[in-house]
Amino acid sequence: MADMPNGEPCTSPLELFNSIAAQGELVRNLKAGKASKDEIDSAVKMLLSLKMSYKAAMGEDYKADCPPGNNPSAESNSGPDATEAEEDFVDPWTVRTSSAKGIDYDKLIVQFGSSKIDKELINRIERATGQRPHHFLRRGIFFSHRDMNQVLDAYENKKPFYLYTGRGPSSEAMHVGHLIPFIFTKWLQDVFNVPLVVQMSDDEKYLWKDLTLDQAYSYTLENAKDIIACGFDVNKTFIFSDLEYMGQSPGFYKNVVKIQKHVTFNQVKGIFGFTDSDCIGKISFPAVQAAPSFSNSFPQIFRDRADIQCLIPCAIDQDPYFRMTRDVAPRINYPKPALLHSTFFPALQGAQTKMSASDPNSSIFLTDTAKQIKTKVNKHAFSGGRDTVEEHRQFGGNCDVDVSFMYLTFFLEDDDKLEQIRKDYTSGAMLTGELKKTLIDVLQPLIAEHQARRKEVTDEMVKEFMTPRQLSFHFQ
Repeated sequence: MADMPNGEPCTSPLELFNSIAAQGELVRNLKAGKASKDEIDSAVKMLLSLKMSYKAAMGEDYKADCPPGNNPSAESNSGPDATEAEEDFVDPWTVRTSSAKGIDYDKLIVQFGSSKIDKELINRIERATGQRPHHFLRRGIFFSHRDMNQVLDAYENKKPFYLYTGRGPSSEAMHVGHLIPFIFTKWLQDVFNVPLVVQMSDDEKYLWKDLTLDQAYSYTLENAKDIIACGFDVNKTFIFSDLEYMGQSPGFYKNVVKIQKHVTFNQVKGIFGFTDSDCIGKISFPAVQAAPSFSNSFPQIFRDRADIQCLIPCAIDQDPYFRMTRDVAPRINYPKPALLHSTFFPALQGAQTKMSASDPNSSIFLTDTAKQIKTKVNKHAFSGGRDTVEEHRQFGGNCDVDVSFMYLTFFLEDDDKLEQIRKDYTSGAMLTGELKKTLIDVLQPLIAEHQARRKEVTDEMVKEFMTPRQLSFHFQ
């Protein structure tokens, strides 16, 4: 699953236009000055990201000699929709908004054409599983879905389904935001008692990042240890590396080719914003991320069955991949995958962008010590508090923009305690320093416990999880 670069929000097409011009000049200067390949690649990536943002906001490609004010078609992009595009930008690589509250997820549901996870659906999940819904569901952290009712229909009629999620291993250490889909997927595996496949898209990271194939695969093995440490059942879980598994599974590769045949270059450019200068590996990769959605990609698990529906828990930025998959599925006679979408885990500096492994100050890593966690939260966590203690006591803090409170909604399981914190902070009874201390007291043991579990994960355990094999489950 793709990661995203951090980017500062640009609030108007003209600002974006000027940023692109400045970034283009920087790239030329770096090349002329024979800067390092890493530095040039990073600058070029930012330039392409800015151009994609410009296209999203304006509906057309950036032209160096045509600023937005002089563009006759700019008028048609100056209505309310254009303002929304400038405020919120979401694709598989970039998440950006100008709002301190973060992305407007209700608008995103409309934009992506998914369905809101409402109280009725949460109640239905509770009835089907006999378990209290996970706090990620109760608090709207998983907020949107595609065809979840269909999955529940199948489950209630004793028909099988399976889970699929993934990780793009771009660094040795994962951060706490990366845990969100795995924590929730573990809960789904437990309450529905179904098999799970986890795709490690090391091929994707090789194509997008300045990594060797060996580095990308080594990150897969390291990240797999963090995933296993979440507590997945080895008898029901298959973790696979694209670089390794594609060569071992004719069923998987056949599905990749089927998908590739049914998606045009124009469609992929439209969905993902690829340009003519992108390598062909990037253009063909979406088919690789789509293939695990179909059960016969895993013949050792599902034998020759191609009719078992897949449920994919993931962050909403991954939805473009699966909109494409759902469009292709009927044309190759497979069931459409269902999805459960989560919100983004915000960067420490604020909810305008999501936590990124490429910026150590925006992230709390699973390798951080108790002292590092305390320092990062105290120094970098964006506060919704007032400028002075007196003002804060009088007017209270703003939980909607306070990053420490946002993090507590993810990791503090006690609903009553969370609500009391919200009331105390909003009324001014609790100060920012006290709120940060509460978060630190939650994060330190959570990460220490994860680190202890990870230490128990041996290379042999990783190999067992990653060996293609029959899994233990009971499908009629």
